[in-house]
Amino acid sequence: MDAIYTFFLVGGSLMALSILASRLSSMMGVPLLLIFLGLGMLAGEEGLLGVEFDDYTMAFTIGHLALAMILLDGGLRTRLKTFRVGFRPALSLATFGVFITSAIVGVISMWVFDLSLVQGLLVGAIVGSTDAAAVFSMLSGRGVNLNERVGATLEIESGTNDPMAIFLTLMLVELLVGDIGGIGETLLFFISQFGIGLVVGIGGGWLSAKLLRWLDLAPGLYAMLALALGFSVFGLTSVLGGSGFLAIYLAGLMIGNQPGRHLNFILPVHDGLAWLSQIGLFLVLGLLVTPSQLWDVALPAGLVALALIFVARPLAVLITIKPFFKFRWRETFFIAWVGLRGAVPIVLAIFPLIGGVENASLYFNVAFAVVLMSLLIQGGSLTFMARWLKVEVPVGTTPNRRGPLGIMPDNDFEMFVYVVENEDLEDVPIRLLRFPSGALISALFRNHVMLHPKGSTRLKLDDVICVIGRTEDLVALNRLFNGDAKLKQERAFFGTFTLDGEAQMQDIAQAYGLTLSPGEQDMTLAEFISLRVGGHPVVGDDVDWHGIHWVVSDMEGGNITRVGLRLY
Repeated sequence: MDAIYTFFLVGGSLMALSILASRLSSMMGVPLLLIFLGLGMLAGEEGLLGVEFDDYTMAFTIGHLALAMILLDGGLRTRLKTFRVGFRPALSLATFGVFITSAIVGVISMWVFDLSLVQGLLVGAIVGSTDAAAVFSMLSGRGVNLNERVGATLEIESGTNDPMAIFLTLMLVELLVGDIGGIGETLLFFISQFGIGLVVGIGGGWLSAKLLRWLDLAPGLYAMLALALGFSVFGLTSVLGGSGFLAIYLAGLMIGNQPGRHLNFILPVHDGLAWLSQIGLFLVLGLLVTPSQLWDVALPAGLVALALIFVARPLAVLITIKPFFKFRWRETFFIAWVGLRGAVPIVLAIFPLIGGVENASLYFNVAFAVVLMSLLIQGGSLTFMARWLKVEVPVGTTPNRRGPLGIMPDNDFEMFVYVVENEDLEDVPIRLLRFPSGALISALFRNHVMLHPKGSTRLKLDDVICVIGRTEDLVALNRLFNGDAKLKQERAFFGTFTLDGEAQMQDIAQAYGLTLSPGEQDMTLAEFISLRVGGHPVVGDDVDWHGIHWVVSDMEGGNITRVGLRLY
């Protein structure tokens, strides 16, 4: 009985310390996942608490559970329009990119550790894929707002590259222990990993989304049902021989893109579950490692990590996406840099231990060392690299709070809460605001006192305004309440003024004395910019043309609506 209470004491204390340490991460710029790993190591058998934990089977189970939950949450938050932007390059990275990275790292590992070719390739396969937990955490937790093309590619890659890494790892483990099947059996396993995962993930996710939208449940049950359905998809796919990780990510994508009131109850809960999974997973992996054994391989493992970061990942990105997709060089370099390794390589490193591969602890310790260096070097410099390579776009104003009213079954009205920070709104009567036609101010708070707003009521800075509207009103509302600091950031990035995307290029050329080719004379500005960036534009795309820097500043439904201009 005492052991149970000790478990609760140690587990609860470590969890609380991990959450409190998030403040240290934001103040010092240390990657949060690295802190979780460090706390696990401090609590381990050679740490301060001396907790002995060497149950690799339990760690393997916890790893699968946590990664499934993280991928489900990642899918829930991925918009289909974002998925369309980044899917093709992400799929290329998730398949051929993982293969190339694993091969290069494998050859280098063979030389560094004096291993056979198969053993070296196993090291490469284990560390060859990026990690969803690390990518989702770093991109959402470092205050970096990447342009949609880059952010979508990185997130979708991390959510879909596990099947290739698992396939390569299992194939090489079986080759080392002498249980490898024939070529046909191996190819069937590879196809089933992707094929079954794709079919069951999309099909199960679609049915789950329809069920969640149709049912009328207590608010707290929607999130639990979504989790149960996601785990069911994960389990069914795995039983059938497919990739459960790919399936649960796609299931989350289908659920998250089915509009309805259920999403308002699901997303906040799953955000907490994803954080719980990340903390628990990295604490357990930290407990599992023995620091003295890690130190024995520190130098050669460090060389492998540096080769992965500076050679293998950049080459894989250059080969798999640069020739085939319209990425700028700076975007390509950033994608190459953010090849974050995290929990997945460490979980994959448990396969050789369970499979009885000779010298299996080497693979685990190397994977752990590579993850530590990846989080420290790549994760620690993510913000700097995003700004240096100019793949970051300004964050505009969003509601301080928002919530559904529960009036309509579809496209429900919501309450949006804004604080007046724009000096242009000071002393302006409400009737003069350019409000969306379907939105209205329901309440106004000034100095903690609620006022009843009328058309003649004049706004003051720091007023808190409650607006009733729909999601489609957000673009106009955000622009209206944009604060001065954010306005300055946007003007510095997009230019001091903007033009409508439907403006005719003939008129623009005449106004600025520009020369157009015959095919460009009948284009709109939006069509012209789309052509120049190679199609599929995103906010932040830019074109230097005739002494003017043109920057896409607003989009709606995949179409450019506003373009900023900066003269130079």
